Amino acid sequence: MNMRQKKFLLQESELPTQWYNIQADMLSKPLPPLNPATHEPLKADDLAHIFSLECSKQELDQQHAWIDIPEAVLEKYRFYRSTPLVRAYELEQALDTPAHIYFKNESTNPLGSHKINSALPQCYYCKQEGVTNVTTETGAGQWGAALSYAARIFGLEAAVYQVKISLQQKPYRSFIMRTFGATVEGSPSMSTRAGKDIITRDPTHPGSLGTAISEAIELATTTPNCKYTLGSVLNHVALHQTIIGLEAEKQMQMAGEYPDTVIACFGGGSNFGGIAFPFMRHNLKDGKRTEFIAAEPNSCPKLTRGKFEYDFGDEAGYTPLLPMFTLGHDFKPANIHAGGLRYHGAGVIISQLLKDGYMHGVDIPQLETFAAGMLFARTEGIIPAPESSHAIAAVIREAKKCKETGEQKVILFNLSGHGLLDMTAYDSYINGDLNNYTVTDEEIAENLKAVPQV
Repeated sequence: MNMRQKKFLLQESELPTQWYNIQADMLSKPLPPLNPATHEPLKADDLAHIFSLECSKQELDQQHAWIDIPEAVLEKYRFYRSTPLVRAYELEQALDTPAHIYFKNESTNPLGSHKINSALPQCYYCKQEGVTNVTTETGAGQWGAALSYAARIFGLEAAVYQVKISLQQKPYRSFIMRTFGATVEGSPSMSTRAGKDIITRDPTHPGSLGTAISEAIELATTTPNCKYTLGSVLNHVALHQTIIGLEAEKQMQMAGEYPDTVIACFGGGSNFGGIAFPFMRHNLKDGKRTEFIAAEPNSCPKLTRGKFEYDFGDEAGYTPLLPMFTLGHDFKPANIHAGGLRYHGAGVIISQLLKDGYMHGVDIPQLETFAAGMLFARTEGIIPAPESSHAIAAVIREAKKCKETGEQKVILFNLSGHGLLDMTAYDSYINGDLNNYTVTDEEIAENLKAVPQV
């Protein structure tokens, strides 16, 4: 089977022109974000203190299932979309499975990951509202790179706080951000009050997405004409990412199949929601029974072992209180190489869907993810990001079940980014220098004590 027979691409006229807002179709609507001081539900104008007003409106929109993509954003999307849907014949053969495995390859765009799908509209909306500066956090650096590029495209200045351990593990992504003109700080840093407080409490703190979010929000709220942008977790980010699943729907039709199982890695929920929500609407509305699996690190298991509570989205407590499955906002994750998945909480929509039984999580050890990434590279010729390797590991588990039962399932997963800047991690794995990390029930219980009582 040659490569051209494996790939499915859309014509420009077939590209989606709207994002899908799953909130409108959910039977149990997500609970609202709350003011930390008063515990009153927040309105869009309240959120606009931090985010662009349009993103704030999208965040709380539970009425409109379809939201138009601005023409200026569509124009940028057309540079790299559609991304390929690929039948993974070689992986199927290596696993000797009757399952049909497809992956949506979001690594093919110039920034190397799905993150650009939300960076472009967030920067566009900021520009339309007269904002001049944007700030954000990043873990592995894929969101930071995408935001830095989108800011440059729309004439904005960008400041990025990158998780310190990830900055050390993956220095080249910070070089990419600086190439696009962004300033980059390792978090926690001494440039904000939040960073100083964290370092004072723990001088060797390796950083987390929670620490970086705190610093980015502080900079946004203390800098004139500056807004905060976020790469995952929030509803409007998942909304923008549904371009992935909407394309995949049409491409699966071209392939003549429909997924029995949809899988993506899980940090805060952006790429999982992006691939899953368009298909999940058919479960909600049409009686489909597709299974949805979110693959997270077993060192950061908020979906499988977290607790559904109102909690802060950051370590310092600057964000609104969000209803989420959480390990506690001051949870300090292990130094795994999947930096984009080292986050303490799950997005609001996904937390509600998990609570209602429309999806489930699996937690996967670090060594299993790298073994999966190596097999995928050797069969499909693509070196996946460590984050994406969590999804691949979950796919392999499902494909092996099909081999045992003889069931010919159709499995679709999101390859959310390439690993070409993660080669030191692969080198460590090949040399036997990586370890698995686990978190005990006692550690989780201790961290959850700091969750606000609402």
